[in-house]
Amino acid sequence: MQSLICSNRHCFDIAKHGYLNLLSRGNLTKYDKQVFDHRRLIGKGGLFNPLHVAVSQIIMNHHSSNDLISILDAGCGEGSHLNNIRLEISQNKNIATLAVGIDISKEGIRMAASEYSDAIWCVADIANCPFANRQFKFILNILSPANYSEFQRLISDHGLVIKVVPNRDYLMELREIFYSGSDKQVYSNFLTTSHFNEQIKLVDVQNIRYQVNLGESLIEPLLGMTPLSWGASNERIEKVLQMNLKQVTMDFKILIGKK
Repeated sequence: MQSLICSNRHCFDIAKHGYLNLLSRGNLTKYDKQVFDHRRLIGKGGLFNPLHVAVSQIIMNHHSSNDLISILDAGCGEGSHLNNIRLEISQNKNIATLAVGIDISKEGIRMAASEYSDAIWCVADIANCPFANRQFKFILNILSPANYSEFQRLISDHGLVIKVVPNRDYLMELREIFYSGSDKQVYSNFLTTSHFNEQIKLVDVQNIRYQVNLGESLIEPLLGMTPLSWGASNERIEKVLQMNLKQVTMDFKILIGKK
């Protein structure tokens, strides 16, 4: 199969890497290939593994039947979050999983499709998702912007929206260097979590905090993947590189909600 045709007779070709481009026109994004390369290295380095285990456990705890587990990762980037969560579920629960990842970045989706074949990858806008109503039991939104009106439309009647946001101590070692003495030195997720509570019925909250050891090869990818460093001066970035950080703190809040 080389293309898909929707009910309105629009034709969408399947790219040679195996993904679908469902955008009618190109979109500019600040996330380029280098950022996704860095994120893939960090994903393979295991920095998010405890988070992936926690999210997969939430999914398994809330899926008691033998029906297909349908998961949409909205804002999936280069695909490592969804792939690792899907793998964790498949290793612990003998149930078929339909994993779909969408992102507005064609580069991110191309990398996801090239690396991970056991999911459907689509270039698409989360503000105008190309799926019918109530198609997914679980919607993931991991360290990414959300569109709750679309999430409400796409989630099944008894499904869950699982949103991951940074907590106060997320990468605090970098924040202390990049934003020392400024109002950004201390992070708050209050506005993000409040907006979630306004749009989605909150059923549970989990906090997960851990430290990870950094090999020297992961320091540069870590700096390259996080927006914390994007506005930092070359002097401060060089300072971090010379410090040879041994550990960083990972700190997340997992918001679990339903219609």
